[in-house]
Amino acid sequence: MRRIVLCIDDYALRPGVDAAVLELAARGLASATSCLVGSPRWPAAAAALRAADTSRLDVGLHLDFTEAPFDGSLRHGLGDFITRAYLHRLPAQRLAAEIRAQFDAFEQAMGRAPDHVDGHQHVHQLPGVRERVLEELARRGHARCWLRGTAVPAGEAGLKPRLIAALGGPALRRRARRQGARTSGHLLGVYDFGGDAARYRALLAGWLARAQDGDVLMCHPARADASGSAGDPIASARLTEYGVLAQDLPALLAAAGCTLAPLLRAT
Repeated sequence: MRRIVLCIDDYALRPGVDAAVLELAARGLASATSCLVGSPRWPAAAAALRAADTSRLDVGLHLDFTEAPFDGSLRHGLGDFITRAYLHRLPAQRLAAEIRAQFDAFEQAMGRAPDHVDGHQHVHQLPGVRERVLEELARRGHARCWLRGTAVPAGEAGLKPRLIAALGGPALRRRARRQGARTSGHLLGVYDFGGDAARYRALLAGWLARAQDGDVLMCHPARADASGSAGDPIASARLTEYGVLAQDLPALLAAAGCTLAPLLRAT
C-alpha cells in the first residue's frame, strides 16, 4: 500500500470548507489540512479543530499573501505577486514580519507548532518568500515541520502542474535540504477546477494511480453553506470535489492500492 497525504486547503476560508474538512477527516478521508490564519473565521475554526480528533490529521499553515495577509500592503493578485518576487521587489523585512505573524496566529490558536507549511496559490516556494519561511522555521526550531513540494509526478499531463513546479519547487527543495528541513514528494491534484463529478472522479483515479509514498494530493472541497459562492471563484468546483471525495474516495483508494496518512507517519 502506498501512503499518501490528502490535504484539504483553505481551512477557515468559509463555513462550508471547514465543515468538509471536519467531516472528511473524521471519516478518515483526509490526512492533512492547511489553515488560512488571516481569515476572520480563524479563531472559531481553530477551536473546532482543537475539539476534533486530529490525531491522524496534519494541521498546517497555509501561508497567504493574496487573500488576507495581516499586512495589507503585501496583498497582491497572484500574477503581480509572482512578478514582484522574481524582480526582487518584495520587501524582505515586511515579508519576514508577516510570515512570523502568521506562524504566531497559528500557534496561539492551536497551542502548538504547525505540522507543515505550504502556500495559498503556492506562494511559499517563490524567491524571497521561501528564504524567509525557512529562516522562520529555523528560528522557531520547528525541525519536524514539513514543507509542501511541487514536483510533478511521472505521467502527469498538462501544463499547469509544470508551471507551478517551475515557479520555485526545485529551489525550495535544495534550500530545505541544506537546512535539514523536510519536503513532501510529488504534488498531485492540480487541474483547472473545471468539469463535472465524472471528470473529477477520473482525475482523482489518475492521481492515485501515479502517487508514490509521501506524495501530497491537494484538494479544495466544501459543503454548501449560506455564504454561497460570493467571492469564491472555485465555489462550484469545491462542491463537486466534496461530493466525489465523500462518496467515491474509499473505493478509489482501494482500487489504486493507496492509503491516507499524515506525512509525519507516511515517511
